[in-house]
Formats: sequence, C-alpha cells, structure tokens
Amino acid sequence: MDFPIFYASHLPLFTLWFIFTYILGYFIIFKNWDNKYRSEAASCFMSLSHGTPALVLSILSILQSQNNIVQLDFTSPNTALQNLVLEHSIAYFLMDLFHYMVLIPGDVLFIAHHVASLYVLTTCRYLFGHGAVAILGILVLAEVTTSCQNTWSLSRYRKVDSEKAACVFGFLSPYFYAYFSVVRGILGPLYVYKIGLIFNSGVADGLIPRWAWISWIIVIVGGIGGSILWVMHLWIDLYRERKKKGLKKLS
Repeated sequence: MDFPIFYASHLPLFTLWFIFTYILGYFIIFKNWDNKYRSEAASCFMSLSHGTPALVLSILSILQSQNNIVQLDFTSPNTALQNLVLEHSIAYFLMDLFHYMVLIPGDVLFIAHHVASLYVLTTCRYLFGHGAVAILGILVLAEVTTSCQNTWSLSRYRKVDSEKAACVFGFLSPYFYAYFSVVRGILGPLYVYKIGLIFNSGVADGLIPRWAWISWIIVIVGGIGGSILWVMHLWIDLYRERKKKGLKKLS
C-alpha cells in the first residue's frame, strides 16, 4: 500500500485559513457580543467558511471522477481534488476540535463527533488513498444543512438580546428541524446502507481493509444516531415551548 506524501499536503495552509476565520469572527465580526456566546459565534463563522465550499467541491469532485452518477464507485482511487477537499475538512475539524477542547470541554458530544470525523477523513486521505467518493458523499449530506444550522445557531445565541434574532429563531426552528430530520434521519441512513452493501460485496478487498471500512460505517452510523437524538430533543423542546405559549394564551 502506497502512502501519500505528507509534505505535499495542503493541510497547513487550510489550517491557517481556519485560524484566520476564527480570529476574524471573534475579534471583529462578533466583538460586541456577550463573552458567553462570542466564541461559539466565531465557531459558527468558521463552520460557514467550511461548509459551503466543502459541499460544492465535494459534489464537483464526485461528478468529475464518476462515469455513472447513479451507480457510484465507492472504491475508486482518490483524485487530487478529492484529497484537497478531505484536507480542507480535516483542517476545519482540527481547529473546531481545538475550540471545543479549550473553551467548551464539557460538550462531549461535539468533541466525540469531531474526533470520529477526523478518524474517517484522515484514514481515507493519508492511509488508504481510496474511498473518497463514499466519504465525500457523507460530507455532502452533512454540509447541506450547515448554512441553515449556523444561521439558526447564531439567532439562538442572540435571541435574548435582539428581537430580530428572536423572530428569526422562532421562524426558522421548525423548518430547520424538519430539513435536518429528513437529511440526517432518512437520506443519511439510506446512503450508509448503500455503502455497506457495496463494501460488503467484496469490491473493496485489496483496496480498503475490511476492518477499516467497517470502522468507517460504525463511526458514521454513530454520528447519524447522535444527530437524530439531537434533533429529537430540539423537536421536544419546540413542542413544550409551543404548548406553554398556548396555555398562556388560554389563561
């Protein structure tokens, strides 16, 4: 098995970019925000700078490398563009993991998510050199909700201090929850099931070790399960809040 050359990686450059976006968000864009949410807002800004480019480049790299979009070749060698997208995402998750470990160490769910994501991305990029089509497909499903999620998060942080933010949060919440539920609760599991079927057929033998793709599936399923639990709690909170408002109107 050939190992990609680390010194040819764009990872250091992307890491510097995400450091810059975080600093830009923290010290300039959100400098007047309450310290309680200032760092999280900077993290959202960094996420926005990652999500849309990752989404577009992932789709482009898959389209460029595949002859049949309906029947994707999940075991094909990683292309240069696919490796670039993987490195871009690795840099983002490294920086956001650092943010959580230093400033929000109690958020175990997000820390575990980022560590698991880094495991899948780095092994696909630097260890095996195959499987990027499958992994970037997962990245597409993850990042397609990013813009909406970060807008929702920013309005949630400001809803107490800003009436406009409160209106955005109230309006956006049910639509975001529904959108997130469909992508992570339906499309995600279907896509992972398809990956598992193809890998289990033996087509990846000799390219990606069985233990590797099984561990990928386990990590991804765990991530999807965590996302489903998260959005379920949000639905429950929304239901309780709407019920409480209804009772207040009646009283």
